[in-house]
Amino acid sequence: MPDGEDWLLRPVVEGMCLYPSLIDGTLSLCDVARINDAISVRNENQRRMEAAAKGR
Repeated sequence: MPDGEDWLLRPVVEGMCLYPSLIDGTLSLCDVARINDAISVRNENQRRMEAAAKGR
């Protein structure tokens, strides 16, 4: 998405927050950053788990 909107909307797409929470200021950019970090960690852990399972 243009202008980094994918980063902003990633928590919404992942179901970790609602879009109106971004618009009305319920969530700050710091909150969005933390959620994005958590999503990245989860995805990396999943990738590692799948790679380890294939290696067995």
